[in-house]
Amino acid sequence: MPSLTEWKVPQGVQPRAEDFGFDLDRALDAVVGLHCIIPEDAFTAETLGTERAGNGVLIDDGLILTIGYLITEAETIWVHLGDGNVVPGTVLGVDQESGFGLVQVLGDIDVAPLKLGSSSAAKFGDRVLIGGAGGRTRSVAGKIAAVQEFAGYWEYLIDDAFFTHPAHPNWGGAALIDSKGELIGIGSLQIEREHAGQNEHLNMIVPIDLLKPVLEDLRKFGRVNKPPRPWLGLYAAEVEDKVVVVGIAKRGPAARAELRTGDVILAVNGEEVRDSAEFYRALWDLGTAGCDVPLTLYRGGDTFDVELVSTDRVRMLKAPRLH
Repeated sequence: MPSLTEWKVPQGVQPRAEDFGFDLDRALDAVVGLHCIIPEDAFTAETLGTERAGNGVLIDDGLILTIGYLITEAETIWVHLGDGNVVPGTVLGVDQESGFGLVQVLGDIDVAPLKLGSSSAAKFGDRVLIGGAGGRTRSVAGKIAAVQEFAGYWEYLIDDAFFTHPAHPNWGGAALIDSKGELIGIGSLQIEREHAGQNEHLNMIVPIDLLKPVLEDLRKFGRVNKPPRPWLGLYAAEVEDKVVVVGIAKRGPAARAELRTGDVILAVNGEEVRDSAEFYRALWDLGTAGCDVPLTLYRGGDTFDVELVSTDRVRMLKAPRLH
C-alpha cells in the first residue's frame, strides 16, 4: 500500500479549473487521506498488510466512503484533511459484495460533503476527475475507458465497473467525479491492459449506484441486512478458458477441504464453469453462507468431486473495536 506521501501525479494529467464546470477545489476538499492500522493477528493482515493508506470521500456529516479493503479489521484510523489537520475515525461498516467501506469521523470537521451522482448515467469516453487526498496536485483528469463486468480473484464480481485512464497512482478509495462535480465511484484497483500495441494502466472503480440500496444498512448495522453469500476462501484465475485455483485462504472452507493451488474447477453442482464470473454466479446461486458446495475438480490427470461447506466471509474477520 502506498503511504500518504509516497506518490505523485504527473503535472500533465493534473486537473485544471477551466476544464471543469464546477468548483474543482471545493469538490476535492471532500477527498481525505486515510491511514489505517490493523492488528498483526487479523485475518487480512497477511494479504493486505497491517498498515494501509489511501483515500476516502466525505459524503455526509462526518461520514466517509472508501474502499473496504483499506479499513477491514482496522483498529486505528487517522483521517488526514486537506488543511493538514488529522482526526481519528472508526470503521462503521463494510459491504462485502460491492467492496465499499464506511468510516465515521470521531469529531467535527469543517468540510462540505460531496453529493452522490448517478453512475448509470456515465458512459464510455466521458471526461472525469479521479480525486486523491491533497487537491489538484494529487488528482488526475481522465476519461472513462470502459464500463464492463469485473471479476476479482477473491470471490468478487460486479457488473458495470468503471475503468478510467490515465491511472491514478494512489487509487484506493479515490473519488470518481463526473462533469457535474458529483461522486459516481470509488477507486479499487490498478490494472494493465494492451491497447494499440502498448501496455497501459487503468483504474478499476466501483460505481456509486451499488452503494445507494445498502447505505442505510451499513450505517445502522455495519453490513447489509440480508443473508450473506457463500464464501469458499479461494483465489481463482482464468487460464485458457479454465478456472484455476491460484491461492487458498488459511482456515477457510477450501483449506479445510484440502483444495490445492493448481486445481482446476470444472463445475459447480454439475454446472460447467469456464470463467470466474460463471463460477461465482453458480456458487452464489446455491444459497446463502453455510450451504454445501459440490465442486468437480481436475488435478494431476484426475477428475473428481468434492463437497465444501461454505461460510460467511465476515466470520473470519476480527470484530471492529468499539470507540
